[in-house]
Amino acid sequence: MDLARLMKERSFVTSTELKNFQHVLTAHQGELEQAIRNREGLAIEANPALLVQVQQSTDRELAIGNLERESSQLRDVQAALDRIRLDAFGVCPGCDKEIYVKRLAAVPWAGSCSVCQNAEDRAYQLPGDAFDGESLILRAGGL
Repeated sequence: MDLARLMKERSFVTSTELKNFQHVLTAHQGELEQAIRNREGLAIEANPALLVQVQQSTDRELAIGNLERESSQLRDVQAALDRIRLDAFGVCPGCDKEIYVKRLAAVPWAGSCSVCQNAEDRAYQLPGDAFDGESLILRAGGL
């Protein structure tokens, strides 16, 4: 389906909802940008005590993980704001169907419908990542 035609037929996201999503996304963008600028947890302090060094290393790894997650989410928020500006917000690029308002209300930066997102998640899933009772039994020595 042509994106322009779909946008004209848009029925799920009203203009009021679109403005609300834009406001929420802009506020979240500011929060993420501020969190990313705060890099205190990345500092390396010299301390001779091994236990303190291990704790600092763990804290630093956690801070790096948070920074990576926040940076990724900031890119998603910025992409959602771009879709609003391009009048393409709420349309899944994978199937050209509208993304349900409930999904957007829960995750305003969602770029795909839940069906396409689930398919993408399954494509990137490593073998054994999901709970699989059979493989769990096999790894534990079988029954």
